[in-house]
Amino acid sequence: MVNYRYLGDSGFKISEITYGNWVTHASQVGDDAAISTVHKALDLGITTFDTADTYANTAAEVVLAKALKGQPREQLEIFTKVYWPIGRKGPNDQGLSRKHIFDGINGSLKRLGVDYVDLYQAHRYDYETPLEETMQAFADIVRQGKALYIGVSEWTAEQLREGHALSKQLGFQLVSNQPQYSALWRVIEDRVIPTSEELGISQIVWSPLAQGVLTGKYLPGQPVPEGSRATDEKSGANFIKRFLRDDVLEAVQKLTPIAEEAGITVAQLSLAWVLHNPNIAAALVGASRPEQLEDTVKASEITLDDAAYEAVNAALSGVAEIDPEKTYEVSPKSRPA
Repeated sequence: MVNYRYLGDSGFKISEITYGNWVTHASQVGDDAAISTVHKALDLGITTFDTADTYANTAAEVVLAKALKGQPREQLEIFTKVYWPIGRKGPNDQGLSRKHIFDGINGSLKRLGVDYVDLYQAHRYDYETPLEETMQAFADIVRQGKALYIGVSEWTAEQLREGHALSKQLGFQLVSNQPQYSALWRVIEDRVIPTSEELGISQIVWSPLAQGVLTGKYLPGQPVPEGSRATDEKSGANFIKRFLRDDVLEAVQKLTPIAEEAGITVAQLSLAWVLHNPNIAAALVGASRPEQLEDTVKASEITLDDAAYEAVNAALSGVAEIDPEKTYEVSPKSRPA
């Protein structure tokens, strides 16, 4: 079964393998397959589910609600996010203004069919809204009982520090950040993680398998597997293409003997590598078929020793992205028109 970790300096625990439905629900797979996969996640001990209003333009929240219908609400941890526009793109339909945040939470609660979410997250940093306005809106949502905790996604170390200070002043907890992180994408290690450790903020990381590259199934010099994320032109292919270089794929193949020596799969090794860092509260995984989860959740049972951890680092040295300046390139400097 899946282990649990505390989220930040709170008393709130989440499953360290968390189910995310970014590019699967209402996108890569049909509703029946999505619902079966969520039920499999529950059977395997995953109780934490992450979504966002912008995923499949709100449809992913609706599918998740269908999949979780009938489950005891108190036994689930449900996360969603706000920032990007959904539906129309009017002047107040994006960003982290008070208006958009309240429109966002009310819409998400209705689609998810719940009275509250456990964690409500700023999907990016909004340079065009005063941070005080954003954090006051989050404080009011917590006081109204619509969200229990507040998190962010892809914020820089400086933004986390400023947001944390305001949250303390306003009487609520900023407990998490949701950045991209894997053995191939380590840009948060230099500044974001040390700052987060100081402030009591955990990471809930997305793409811990580098869009599937860290499963070892993509081979250098070979066509991408049919039906893989690299063939999904709607979403997945755009994100994975930066990792589909022969030098990267050749380096990833060096993980196979490390995994074999440990008696685990390359995917399990890659997830255990992520969870080796104590600041990581959870690795977000998705699946298009229920059986895919059976392999990945076993990573929760693996404690990677330092030798294996360093062996992974050595294998990927030179191809893993470590530049901390990349953390400043994620949030749009102005809202898209």
